[in-house]
Amino acid sequence: MLKVENLKVEVDGKLILKGVDLELSPGKVVALMGPNGSGKTTLMMTIMGFPRYKVVEGRIIFKDTDITNLPVYERVNLGIGLAFQRSQSIDGVALRTFLKKIAEKRGVEVDIDGIANEFNMGDFLDRFVNKGFSGGEQKRCEFLQLLVLNPDLLLLDEPESGVDLDNIKLIGKAINKILKREVTPQTEGTDSERCVDKWKLKSALIVTHTGYILDYVKADEGYVLIDGRIVCKGNPYEILKIVEKYGYRRCERCV
Repeated sequence: MLKVENLKVEVDGKLILKGVDLELSPGKVVALMGPNGSGKTTLMMTIMGFPRYKVVEGRIIFKDTDITNLPVYERVNLGIGLAFQRSQSIDGVALRTFLKKIAEKRGVEVDIDGIANEFNMGDFLDRFVNKGFSGGEQKRCEFLQLLVLNPDLLLLDEPESGVDLDNIKLIGKAINKILKREVTPQTEGTDSERCVDKWKLKSALIVTHTGYILDYVKADEGYVLIDGRIVCKGNPYEILKIVEKYGYRRCERCV
């Protein structure tokens, strides 16, 4: 689904990513961890194609297509969706109108009231996007947009950041709904074991600091990013145990 090869990225003239290699198979969820300032958000924004993040070396391959130099809207049309760590408000645009426009662009019919009520956002549809929303409401608003967009690859930048446990559970439910997975990670069997066409399987790259979201969304593999480099990969739940006990620097021994 996604392949990042030797990715080196500058932001405002400073080298942030220093040769990142990462793979994400169809139907899989990868957790990306690392200390503050390690380059996790930079990697997300670069995959999404924001122009501030300049690729100086390497490639980004999405579904066998080189997207390294494509603009954001083309990446969205190919099937990539991003939930921001910090959402922006859009004054003067009602959430209902915004969601309808997304559905029109995707050429799909969506029960906006139905999915909004399912995720406790029904009362927000006629308010301006994120205007005056709390942290949890902003996060749910982001995932409501993703539910309508229905991307093949989810880029989720700290979905549990700044929200309470009830909202984390709802966000986990939304992620699993988009991925067509069951809510509980213990459930056996996913689309990846039943679907023949690999491109019909949905994948996610989740940046997480706490790992709380992984209680509700089963991650298949974990990566640790430190100082712009991947220093470790493996079982995400085992990595979290090590980080909780020893800190991120212990992960560098994997190299």
